[in-house]
Amino acid sequence: MAGNLTRDEARERARLLNVDSYAVELDLTTGDETFDCVTLIRFTCHEPGAHTFVEFADAQVREVTLNGVALDPASYDRATGRLPVGPLEETNELRVAGAASYMRTGEGLHRFVDPVDGEVYLHSQFETADAHRMYPCFDQPDLKAEFELTVVAPDHWEAVSNSAPDVEREPVREGVARWHFPATPRISTYITALCAGPYHKVTSEHDGIPLGVYCRRSLAEHLDADNIFEVTRQGFDFFHRVFGRRYPFGKYDQLFVPEFNAGAMENAGCVTFLEDYVFRSRVTDAVVERRAETILHEMAHMWFGDLVTMRWWDDLWLNESFATYMSVLCQAEATRWGQGAWTTFANVEKAWAYRQDQLPSTHPIAADIPDIKAVEVNFDGITYAKGASVLKQLVAYVGLENFLAGVRDYFDRHAWQNTSLGDLLTALEETSGRDLSAWSKEWLETSWVNTLRPDFEVDAEGNFTSFAVLQEAPAEYPTLRSHRVAIGLYDRTDAGLVRRSRVELDVIGARTSVEELAGQRQPDLVLINDDDLTYAKVRLDERSLQTLVSGGIAEFTESLPRALCWSAAWDMARDAEMATRDYVRLVTSGIGSVKDITVLQTVLRQARLAVQQYADPAWRETGLAELATALRSLVEEAEPGSDHQLAFVNAFAAVASSDDDLAFLAGLLDGSRTLPGLTVDADLRWTLLHGLVSGGRAGEAEIDAELERDRTASGERSAASCRAAIPTAEAKAETWRKLTTKGELTGATFRSTVGGFMDPAHRDLLEPYAAKFFETVGEVWTGWTSDTAQNFAVGLYPALRISTDTIEMTESYIAQAAPSAALRRLLLEGSDGIRRALRAQEKDRSVAL
Repeated sequence: MAGNLTRDEARERARLLNVDSYAVELDLTTGDETFDCVTLIRFTCHEPGAHTFVEFADAQVREVTLNGVALDPASYDRATGRLPVGPLEETNELRVAGAASYMRTGEGLHRFVDPVDGEVYLHSQFETADAHRMYPCFDQPDLKAEFELTVVAPDHWEAVSNSAPDVEREPVREGVARWHFPATPRISTYITALCAGPYHKVTSEHDGIPLGVYCRRSLAEHLDADNIFEVTRQGFDFFHRVFGRRYPFGKYDQLFVPEFNAGAMENAGCVTFLEDYVFRSRVTDAVVERRAETILHEMAHMWFGDLVTMRWWDDLWLNESFATYMSVLCQAEATRWGQGAWTTFANVEKAWAYRQDQLPSTHPIAADIPDIKAVEVNFDGITYAKGASVLKQLVAYVGLENFLAGVRDYFDRHAWQNTSLGDLLTALEETSGRDLSAWSKEWLETSWVNTLRPDFEVDAEGNFTSFAVLQEAPAEYPTLRSHRVAIGLYDRTDAGLVRRSRVELDVIGARTSVEELAGQRQPDLVLINDDDLTYAKVRLDERSLQTLVSGGIAEFTESLPRALCWSAAWDMARDAEMATRDYVRLVTSGIGSVKDITVLQTVLRQARLAVQQYADPAWRETGLAELATALRSLVEEAEPGSDHQLAFVNAFAAVASSDDDLAFLAGLLDGSRTLPGLTVDADLRWTLLHGLVSGGRAGEAEIDAELERDRTASGERSAASCRAAIPTAEAKAETWRKLTTKGELTGATFRSTVGGFMDPAHRDLLEPYAAKFFETVGEVWTGWTSDTAQNFAVGLYPALRISTDTIEMTESYIAQAAPSAALRRLLLEGSDGIRRALRAQEKDRSVAL
């Protein structure tokens, strides 16, 4: 497949070559579809006379010169994006001149036209291997080089790259300027970067580091640069202290770019972020907290990933897990979120990890990555969240100071180089004095998540006569790991549900006795993995679960144990050990007491998913009505202007279906109904309208009118989502046409449209598209870019068609079409979701009998 570099090819090319530098000249004034690119690559070859190749995707190659000798441009294979080069000398200069293509999918050099003012904005996105969509290169992480960029562009633009320009808009001709960026230190191709356009810029400085924050001009009034700079300064101070090494690049720019296809990207000194992090409407603090975590995650990468870089994508997990762990540690120790950051981590990141780890595509944290296509579907909950959870456990095992000392030694030894996992473990073993080979084998080289259960007996007085922790693993993944856990005993008191006793111990094997608990009075709630020390699912005994369901979930005096109990209940519902209706009623009875806004929003999303996917279909409408009723009461009772009020309104709009509830939404939208403190701003208006469209109470006319009020990029995406949610066969057919027409929609609009199309309230309307999906997905996978193809395969899989027929359709397609390993993985994940939903529905049905 085009651009699908294999690990073996990369190893051979790295054995053969050392790359010294890239000098890249781009002319961004040549048209709307392509831009001119001239690249000079200097490199050495260990075997003179050998041949190799550079990548240059979807390009027009005009000239190729190797060591002063012209090569035939026709040798460039546009289908594979490869340009053969050779024979090589010991020292080489390769010059390639041609034109590259702008992208609309968020990969390569993405081009966006602002509907507000018609201005053009560009940004690059190169991870995993898309640098060669902008310039020809040896596009793999272990061929680092210095990178020198020159850009010609309209003179009213800003141009931002990895280094600060040494010229400020040097005139070329009327209306056109040139920027020259001095050579960077040795970095990998995937973290080189360019952003260009009439960006609004705010500058500052901290500890000698020039800082910049950028967004589109039409969003400038919404850019809260002060908050972004505050978190940035806190991050630099923390990382300078714990890493013992100053920030390794000359300046630090953060750009919020349109139609970004990820959360953020750690380009060296030129970090790009999802533009949704510029809040044009009011958001809850959960979103602000998430933005801060993202800022700190990308900053941690400046050391771990950019300064020292993985040799190949097998160690992607270490790159991302380390940044995730360090960002939460920084939040907990250096920002206003304090230790609550670990509550968010337990409730959000670990929930993602647990879900991913139980899919048929589960893989060891240290995964086998044979090629680029394999890694592109590996940006998952194991790579980020499970890995970070295991690093948190490793820190507990070796000690935080020993861990950080090892990291400092690792940076000192390997600065500007490439490494593998063994290099980090060696450093940690030396500073901690511990042998980590058994830990690595147990945690990094095996799959799945263990389940921990309490097992105890009590006497007539209610005291424990025995207590043990049982550890389980499925037959397919039988590893029973060593866990460091705390067991908390909680009693209901006048002060709330408080911890009476805590025991910390190692859980090893299938059964671990806890002698310290013998003779203690049975509490109202037993919480295994109290304080969230290990990575494992936990179960609640019958009395503990009854404590929660009867209102105890609202009585905790601390946020972390409450979050762990919410997670345990959710796991039990997903695993068909707790009926969906019981889980939903636990949520409706206890959610009003949750003070942590991130936990609140997570639990509300889970409750909605539970009703829509896991409830007995015969009870589904009842469950939705119960959830809507509870949320409407919470909306009306919430503190005016609070985060909770906004969160409850958003959650209610997603489940409102009765005439009265839809009328309530309509009243909020047209102003005939008001809630004290609630501002119905642009984003909330779209949320309310989407609920009305989905429920059949609004249509094209109302969408057009709202778009006229909000003629912005965000408004256009929201309108696309609403149109896809119109509950008619005609609207679904037109949406399907757009979704299956290559290039019809930009990547960001495609994702929004998928979200509106796959409406859980429209199962009957979506019925014909199950077969259409399997007729189309193969062509999409081979003919579209990776990111869009994945969005199609995941987003349009018939996940709402919960039946054995859907599983059979999936298996039949896989058997007949023999799709690539990456697509097969995504399809099996989809069918596993169907199986899980069927089991949960059966459990829910059983309690009604």
